[in-house]
Amino acid sequence: MPNESAFEDPSRLSGLIDVLAGLSTEQANTDRGDLDLLSTIDLVTAMNAEDRRVPEAVAAQAGNIALAVDGITARFRRGGRLIYIGAGTAGRVGVLDASECPPTFGTDPSMVVGLIAGGDTAIRSAVENAEDDADAAVASLRELGLTEADTVVGISASGRTPYVVGGLTYARGIGALTVAIAANAGSAIGAAAEIPIEVVVGPEFVTGSTRLKAGTAQKLVVNMLSTLSMIRLGKTYRGVMVDLRATNEKLHARSVRTLIQLTGAAQDDAVRALVEADGSVKLALLMLFTGASAQAAAPALADADGILRDAIAALS
Repeated sequence: MPNESAFEDPSRLSGLIDVLAGLSTEQANTDRGDLDLLSTIDLVTAMNAEDRRVPEAVAAQAGNIALAVDGITARFRRGGRLIYIGAGTAGRVGVLDASECPPTFGTDPSMVVGLIAGGDTAIRSAVENAEDDADAAVASLRELGLTEADTVVGISASGRTPYVVGGLTYARGIGALTVAIAANAGSAIGAAAEIPIEVVVGPEFVTGSTRLKAGTAQKLVVNMLSTLSMIRLGKTYRGVMVDLRATNEKLHARSVRTLIQLTGAAQDDAVRALVEADGSVKLALLMLFTGASAQAAAPALADADGILRDAIAALS
């Protein structure tokens, strides 16, 4: 709960109220009437109708999303990292995307990183005033040893979160690629970043609850940034994940199925190739496609910078 000090400066409070009043995500949709008077099925229908607006708003930013993907990929190729920064829901969206990259694409955990205002505690519990600390993001980025080879993606529904503005300003100052994901046009984080992705989703279904449409838009955009840059790095083949590393029974089965699906190999041959490839689906695929041994296929894959299609062509 806020203490009295939060209200001690009336002029600052009035200024922030005016800022919020100008944000589309803070507006009330008065056309809907009182939600609590609707039937449950009408609530479901109404909320779903609002959610359907999100993909269209994301599509309007396709050009800048593509610019960001190309920039992230170029920096990955230089050994750089993708680093998300955000507070609250926005921070959790970044942390979630970062945590899913290693099992999905076989990346090192340090390649995609999520930073959230208030630290790991804030992933599960709100940390009071953490989003207002512009210096905290700078300290975290310095601790990571941020360089100009990295990309920093700042996420904020309002587009004004001080933690995110501070982090983007610092990152841009040292030459890192900076990207902003906001749910309002003309945002402060958009101005701080090299590439602004401002997905204007309009008023929320419940006014001010930006974990709804704004949060959905953030998840769609970070899905694109990480997934499409991984495709550019050759971590898929014909639309299938091929840098998968099996860590449980389901993933072992998926690995074998992927080999069968893409090459037409018998199950026993797929398992044998996977064992010889030490569990690497991509290497096993190269062996099955070309008939090469693991010893011959591995350097060919490395010479092709991990691009399976190029390695197949080289060995064929």
